[in-house]
Amino acid sequence: MAATFLAFGAAVQEAGLSPGWALLACWGIYGMPGQLVLVQAAAGGWAGGVGVAVLGAVAVNARFLPMAVSITPVLAARDRWRLLPAVPFIAVTPWAAAMRALPAVDRPDRVAWFLGFGLTSWVVAGFAALGGFFVAGGLGPDARAALLFVNPLYYALLLATDLDRPAPRRAILCGVAAASVALVLPAAVALLAAGLVGGTVAFLLGRRHGAP
Repeated sequence: MAATFLAFGAAVQEAGLSPGWALLACWGIYGMPGQLVLVQAAAGGWAGGVGVAVLGAVAVNARFLPMAVSITPVLAARDRWRLLPAVPFIAVTPWAAAMRALPAVDRPDRVAWFLGFGLTSWVVAGFAALGGFFVAGGLGPDARAALLFVNPLYYALLLATDLDRPAPRRAILCGVAAASVALVLPAAVALLAAGLVGGTVAFLLGRRHGAP
C-alpha cells in the first residue's frame, strides 16, 4: 500500500502540484482512483470546473458502497452508531484485510480492530505520498513512469491473495475475460462496462453453483 501511494506522490509531482496538495488529496479522499481524477483535473487547470472533478471522483469511488454493505455485518456492531468512525477508512486495503482477518476476531473487538488498522493505513498512505513526491523529483521521466505502474501491480497482488477461494477466483477470472470488452468500447465507458459484464457473469455463475 505504501508503494502505491509513493506512485501517487510521483503523479502529483509530475502534474506540477504542491506536496501539501498531495497530502490533502490523500487524507481527504483516501481512494486512489478519486485522487487521480482530482490530480488530472487540477493539472489541467480545472478546465471542466471543480464540480465536474468532484463528481468524477465520487463516481470512481462508488465501489466503496458495496464494500461498506459487505463489511457491515462482519463488523458485527450491535450499536450501528459505533460504525460511523469506521466509514472514512473503508478503502481497498483496510477492507480486504478486515474481510480476511475479522472472522477470527472476537465480535466485540472487531470495530476497534478495523479502526486501528484503518487509521494506521491512512497515516502511512499520507506520508508515503509525501515520500513519493520528493523522491520523484530526483528521478528521471522513465523512472517516474515506472513508479506509476506500482498502483495496478498492488491491486493485482491484492487479488492474487484470494485465488485459493472459489468466489474471488471466479470473480477474478470473469473480470480478466471481460477485459476484452474494453478494447471495443469508447474509453469513457470501457472499464465500467467490462467490470459490469465480468461481475454480472461471476455473480450468475455463483448463483448457479449455489455459492453466495
